[in-house]
Amino acid sequence: MDKILVEGGHTLKGQVTISGSKNAALPILFSALLTDGRCTFTNVPGLMDVQSTCMLLQHLGAGVETEGDVVRVSAGSLNNFEAPYDLVRKMRASVLVLGPLVARLRKARVSLPGGCAIGARPINLHLKGLEQMGASIKLEHGYVEVETRQLRGADIYFEIPTVTGTENLMMAAALAEGRTILRNAAREPEIVALADTLKQMGADIEGAGTSVITINGRPMLDPTDVAIIPDRIETGTFMIAAAVAGEEVVLNNCQPDHLRASIDTLRLAGVNLKTGEGRIVVNGGHPVAGVDVTTQPYPGFPTDMQAQFMVLMSVAAGQSVISETIFENRFIHVSELRRLGADIKVVGKTAVVSGVPHLSGAPVMATDLRASASLIIAGLVARDTTEVNRVYHLDRGYQAIEKKFAAIGAAIRRVRA
Repeated sequence: MDKILVEGGHTLKGQVTISGSKNAALPILFSALLTDGRCTFTNVPGLMDVQSTCMLLQHLGAGVETEGDVVRVSAGSLNNFEAPYDLVRKMRASVLVLGPLVARLRKARVSLPGGCAIGARPINLHLKGLEQMGASIKLEHGYVEVETRQLRGADIYFEIPTVTGTENLMMAAALAEGRTILRNAAREPEIVALADTLKQMGADIEGAGTSVITINGRPMLDPTDVAIIPDRIETGTFMIAAAVAGEEVVLNNCQPDHLRASIDTLRLAGVNLKTGEGRIVVNGGHPVAGVDVTTQPYPGFPTDMQAQFMVLMSVAAGQSVISETIFENRFIHVSELRRLGADIKVVGKTAVVSGVPHLSGAPVMATDLRASASLIIAGLVARDTTEVNRVYHLDRGYQAIEKKFAAIGAAIRRVRA
């Protein structure tokens, strides 16, 4: 198992090219199941979750060709409707195969998903929506079994906004009979990217990016070519790293409009950054002040940026209060940041962070994807060397993150544990 060693005290300077979005790429790859032609996807990030998605598509009978950041999927001859435990257990996004399979083959058997251990993320809202569209649901032996004679449009209200639930039902509705309305839908840029892809395939979709999405189904979609949008969480991760340990760092191939809440919060803390067309320039090395933040569904401050922001607050002047409203177990990185000298007290869903003059390197354990990134950022600003263990989480969501950091001046390397 690999680990990453970070020697603190080195100044970051230079340019970083942001990779394609993991959270956009996965549903878009699965959307190829809605057409019997060949789809070509570009700017696909080279991640473990993408590899897992391609393996699952192949298991279902789709042809998959990968060349660099290009993935071609041909789903004309699907011969399997089961997503088995061995392929699903490491990646929660595998549940996104459910909607397309039921819509295309009228049935699906999908193992209950795995992924990061950051709290319960039930799929009951997905299943409730499919039931409203005329599907029958069974839960047996750790699998969801769904069947239908024909999905029919329905008026569906989500009790809480759910990204994967919105994506799953949007894909299912694209081939359903009649009109489907999704109310209280998630509004993330990745939702819009999937809707844009489906529209390029010929789907009739309106309202993506708002809380009400309307889909008029059709019998089959057409193949298309799609470029994956930049990863806003990778962008935010490098923004914070540049703020704590950088001089001037330029982030290219990004979309600042997708990070408005994060950018506004960083500016409020005193981070000097400028945005332009497809780029963000961060001038680090300036004092920052404690700022309170509460994670919210998009367009609010993203839960996927909470751990990284906590590192910035750990070395900020004064005190900050960070409230987590999305996942109940998303403070498990706090104990590791404390090992590096951070002063953090957790009460329920709230963390009170008192800034300290500096952090000190120590061995730490990565607990999930975004916590892994936060520990690397902490290592950049800590004195001496930080040893980040169990970094396989990083490979699920960040493409060659240690190489990107090394290219802008970080003393960082991956070694065999």
